Amino acid sequence: MLSNELKPSLVQSLKELHLPTVRACYGQEADRARQESLTYEHYLAEVMEREREARRQNRVQRLLRESKLPLEKNLASFETSRLPSVLAVQLNALLEGSFVERSENVLAFGNPGSGKTHLLCAIAQELIQRQGRRLLFSPCSLLVQQLLVAKRDLKLPRLLKGLSKYEVIIIDDIGYVEQNREEMEVLFILLAERYERGSVMITSNLPFSKWERIFKDPMTTAAAIDRLVHHSIILELNLASYRLEHSTANKSVHTEDIQGR
Repeated sequence: MLSNELKPSLVQSLKELHLPTVRACYGQEADRARQESLTYEHYLAEVMEREREARRQNRVQRLLRESKLPLEKNLASFETSRLPSVLAVQLNALLEGSFVERSENVLAFGNPGSGKTHLLCAIAQELIQRQGRRLLFSPCSLLVQQLLVAKRDLKLPRLLKGLSKYEVIIIDDIGYVEQNREEMEVLFILLAERYERGSVMITSNLPFSKWERIFKDPMTTAAAIDRLVHHSIILELNLASYRLEHSTANKSVHTEDIQGR
């Protein structure tokens, strides 16, 4: 047992070395080590593992907050049984995370309510929790406005540099809100800046054949699609609306309850 004379010195040393978890658990772990006749090395390994895991959890929580992901859209709440076999295979490959290292893009297409946003957010959360990846989620309309303000204030290069620190940027609902030409120009600048340097994950209700509505110009549209598709994984979520299915099911249950009374 640690003497009263040494305890303050140890606590102070652990404070200075920024080992809060070791400071909190060393006494309890020491008691267990004595009871189980563990070696010094085993005891040291245990307290350092506790410290390492606490730091990992803190980092994950910090990355989740920074990502601005809607945390309710996670893998546990996504009905993977709705996915056809091809999409299920793609999901497993994406969860492995190597596409990030290759700076590949993930493009999810499908009708409103098909689960595109939920699926990409679920993948993103798993990449943070499993691998400590740094990601950012943003609705397309909000991201475009931030880029536009930065351009107006002559701070666009600074914003682009700040965005480059994220390994993955998730742009949700591209094309859902009509944007003018100037707004789409700054979005194109971001996509060009990230080409082969960082991954982009995009959801859209519009197929590529209708993307001229987004970028307003055939040449810009072709250039944007070319950069996105060159290194990409395309997810086709041709599924019925999840929200509509659940709304219909809930109404049916409610009707049955009323009739049964």
